[in-house]
Amino acid sequence: MFKDSQEYAFTKNLEENWLTIKQELEQISPNDFLDWPEKYLYGKGWQTFGLYAFGMKLQKNCKLCPETTKLIENIPDMVTAGFSSLLPNTHIQAHTGYPEGLLRCHLGLIGCDGCSLRVGEDVRDWQEGKCLVFDDTTEHEAWNRGDRNRVVLLLDFRSKELEAKLKSKPKNQTQDSESPASKGVWQSLKSWLSK
Repeated sequence: MFKDSQEYAFTKNLEENWLTIKQELEQISPNDFLDWPEKYLYGKGWQTFGLYAFGMKLQKNCKLCPETTKLIENIPDMVTAGFSSLLPNTHIQAHTGYPEGLLRCHLGLIGCDGCSLRVGEDVRDWQEGKCLVFDDTTEHEAWNRGDRNRVVLLLDFRSKELEAKLKSKPKNQTQDSESPASKGVWQSLKSWLSK
């Protein structure tokens, strides 16, 4: 489900500084973006440039984006951050994210016209300079029906509200983020993003 982005103070700071972030993004070579590893979700056309991967700072990439790095490092409980690019005619199929207890924020930067995100039953369009916040564990999908690459600043942050709900659930109803399957995905993504 989508959240009200104004409930999170850091979104105002991101929106006020979106042009600075966009300027740093535009200086990154397209060759520095990597295909998202879960290709079964999209086939081709989804690439990322990581800054933080699950709490681990990607030093080389952060040096290329010093102002963006300062902004994201001031976000309380930020876990993952980077740029996410969708080429025209790319569709990321419906899926759910992991782990529970995190929320995802997208700050629209480039080519948002014709690009949409469905979370649950709600469909919203990205807007340049505006944030969308949503629960990544809710089924979602994204598509670029525009004629330009769509690029957002993507970040995950811990949600005290969601973590409290998880603690109140019986153990057998919570997803075990240390299960072999999810641990393998996390380790694979950490390794991939640190290249």
